[in-house]
Order: sequence, then C-alpha cells, then structure tokens
Amino acid sequence: MKRKVNNEGPSLFPDWNEKIEEKAEPAAKNLQETNYDHTALFERLAQSAFRSKFKLSAKDKAYIQAKGMATIRSHAADFVAKRLAPAVIPNDGKQTPMRGHPVFLAQHATGCCCRGCFAKWHHIPAGRELTAEEQQYAVSVLMAWIQRQL
Repeated sequence: MKRKVNNEGPSLFPDWNEKIEEKAEPAAKNLQETNYDHTALFERLAQSAFRSKFKLSAKDKAYIQAKGMATIRSHAADFVAKRLAPAVIPNDGKQTPMRGHPVFLAQHATGCCCRGCFAKWHHIPAGRELTAEEQQYAVSVLMAWIQRQL
C-alpha cells in the first residue's frame, strides 16, 4: 500500500495507528525478495548535505569485492536486526559507528542509522520493534546505496 505521509514521500507500510499484532521475525529468516523503488528516497537524500557526503572508500570497495555482496547483505541484515529493529535501543542515536564497515556508511547515508533518522527519512516510527518486512526494506535501502557506490 502506498500513500503520502506529511507530503515527504510515499509510505510503504500500513497506518501505524492500527494495532500491529505480529512481532518482528528474525532478519535471518528468508523472506521472498521484494524489489523496492528507492528513486524518490535517493532524490530526497541527495538534497541533504549531511547524507550526501558519505562515500565508500577504496578500502571499503575492496572489502566488498573480497567478501561478496551476499556476505555484505548478511552483515546488513544482522546490523539492522541488532541495532535498528528493537523497540528500545539504549544508545539510540549513537549506535552506528561512522566508519569501520561499508554498511555503517550506508546506514548514515540513507537515514537507517537510528530510529529517529529512520522515522524521519522512511516514515517508520520508533517505539516498537520493526517487522520482518520493515527490516527487509531497510536492508534493501542499504544494499541499493552500496550498489550505487560501486
């Protein structure tokens, strides 16, 4: 379901005022791969001086090449599940390092670094655990950014 939220972009998920009865499933569980259109998101991110300053270094690109995209996707899913998906994150806003892994850069570049940024850029509110679909969406955003950088 797509609809406008605050005229900032399409919402990919249902009205959050409705009761969500299912708990988020582990990110490791394989869901059917969904192709998301991130065009509008990346256009909005490009307008942000902060978000657009992030670039993969030669070292990051070499790491991705050595590990392969499947491994990087697995790392992204793990980081999302542990650092973004929980309802309560004790150090929210400070849990994602600025360097050390290509996915960390992707998280900052795409607004998937903390629940506050995730709510602002992706219109998925904080204060509740992310669903498996939302986690899959976040991973797809991260991987799309990485792919654009290669």
